[in-house]
Amino acid sequence: MSASKTATSMTTIETIGVEQIPDDQRSASALDLFRITFGGANTFATAVLGAFPVMFGLSFWQGAMAILAGVLVGGVILSPMAVFGPLNGTNNAVSSGAHFGVHGRIVGSFLSLLTAIAFFSLSVWSSGDALVGGAQRLVGLPETDFTLACAYGLFSVLVLAICIYGFSFMLWVNKIAVWSASLMFVLGAFAFGGQFDAGYAGQFAGTTAPGFWPAFVGATLLAMSNPISFGAFLGDWGRYIPANTPKRKVMFAAFASQVATLVPFFFGLVTATLVAVQAPQYIQANNYVGGLLAISPSWYFLPLCLIALIGGFSTGTTSLYGTGLDMSSVFASLSRVRATLLIGVMSIGFIFIGRFAANLVQSVSTFAVLIITCTTPWMVIMMLGFLTRRGHYRADDLQVFTRGQQGGVYWFHHGWNWRGMGAWIPSALVGLMFVNLPGQFVGPLGNLAGGIDLSLPVAMSMAGLLYLAMLWLFPEPAEVYGPKGPRWVKSADTGCRAIEARGERV
Repeated sequence: MSASKTATSMTTIETIGVEQIPDDQRSASALDLFRITFGGANTFATAVLGAFPVMFGLSFWQGAMAILAGVLVGGVILSPMAVFGPLNGTNNAVSSGAHFGVHGRIVGSFLSLLTAIAFFSLSVWSSGDALVGGAQRLVGLPETDFTLACAYGLFSVLVLAICIYGFSFMLWVNKIAVWSASLMFVLGAFAFGGQFDAGYAGQFAGTTAPGFWPAFVGATLLAMSNPISFGAFLGDWGRYIPANTPKRKVMFAAFASQVATLVPFFFGLVTATLVAVQAPQYIQANNYVGGLLAISPSWYFLPLCLIALIGGFSTGTTSLYGTGLDMSSVFASLSRVRATLLIGVMSIGFIFIGRFAANLVQSVSTFAVLIITCTTPWMVIMMLGFLTRRGHYRADDLQVFTRGQQGGVYWFHHGWNWRGMGAWIPSALVGLMFVNLPGQFVGPLGNLAGGIDLSLPVAMSMAGLLYLAMLWLFPEPAEVYGPKGPRWVKSADTGCRAIEARGERV
């Protein structure tokens, strides 16, 4: 099957893996990237994130500023990650081999796997709870473990089927999800607009009130984690965009997709203030979904169920598709379809065990934040690597690991580039030490700034400084930089022998 047919036929199962897609066989656009990325975030799970500022005790305007800052800063951090897919015709984990080594790229694969399972599980849980709760109020459906299990199973199996069919089917689903979910959120303005009071005061009288800044920074970082969570996945969809597409267009598409998520974010924030006033016991119990169902007018139950259903599809497909794609390259014996099926079954098992046997819902929320703390320095190294290389990559040499070979300009030290690895490992570890999630996880240094969570700023700045220092102290071979040479740093002896892929089996 040709890649062109794979990219254009919705009813044909996609068989192409992470190998480079030739430019003349790419049919996607920057607008498609916007649709998929926004569709994956235009969900009920994002609305739940929007409710956290109120649960942290912030007022409406304080929460609005935290969300706005988090989404905009997160979108700026995310947007450069959109250039790798069109440039190299493969996913971001494979592209990371240019900076971490062709074996070191498994760091990106591992991070994307954990992120996909965590966010897919959170999405299915929140969407399933909302769907069953709405159906209970609408038609009297009992909310039992059985009905919840049926909702979770329905989401999971349908999402897995879409992912197995591949990119074209996923793109079609997200085209529908973008408009339909947005419409349902807009209807929420009519359902709750007459009750909303922008003067909701929260627990903090002002910025000088004790505990305000830890709450504000925590809410900002939670909002920021949503766009950052897409960093490892943008190449999964961007690889179908032609390489000659202007970089500013794909970067703007990624950024705009996050700005658009202010719709579900503010839906969550506004409705959380109403729950805090009309049913405060739900906010005290950190049960935003239950509170929303309790205060919703009866006519809005059906739109609420549609948000849950559509959101489960869009978030699930964007999470699982890329992970199955990437795992097929890590394990040569697995095709894309088999790898997607394997990861999907594992995720479904995790969802049911975590919900009914181990009570892991809150733990997975914490786990997702910890994953983002590790993913952010990886993204910083990728971006700085792109800038120092002036966007120069050898796409064929990136596929050495996928083909089971050795060599290429990204072979470095037995397939590992200890410059990138040496910057990422300590940055991720120190970032985890600064995490401060009260009641969930507080790192050894989490209280160093009066309870303010500094994990992401510390991890990002440390990764940038360490990586540039590594490039200065231990210059990379001139071959990785191309004819224009490096930016900001120096390269090793320009007479260094070019390393050619030898085609040997690992």
